[in-house]
Amino acid sequence: MRIEAQFNLTFSFAVGLCVRGSSFFDSLMIVIAIIGILAAIAVPQFQAYRTRGFNAQARSDAKNAYTAAQAFFTDSPGGTVTSALLSNYGYRASSSVSLAINDGSMTALNMSASHPQGNTAYVIDSGGQITP
Repeated sequence: MRIEAQFNLTFSFAVGLCVRGSSFFDSLMIVIAIIGILAAIAVPQFQAYRTRGFNAQARSDAKNAYTAAQAFFTDSPGGTVTSALLSNYGYRASSSVSLAINDGSMTALNMSASHPQGNTAYVIDSGGQITP
């Protein structure tokens, strides 16, 4: 809706120039320049949104792995968590997110998750605290 309003305003401006003595080509160049400026503003924002999305995916995977680990520790308090055991207890990794189990014991649980296109690695400890 907002882009449509901006386009209508831009097009009206360009048509107005054409009516006032400018050629259609000049008006078209103005419209193209305005679209280029809007694209130059939008592309970096789009990249930032993608990065935040990838980071959120890694953070979510860290929390899901922690939940699966707690389910495992309910059944085996003295056991050590592995990736295979996490999947048996409901953990499903998101695509491209890598999960590393630094310490799989109940008292010192420490896992980290990151996405290759994100810019943050999240670490979750035995208390469930996630730190970037």
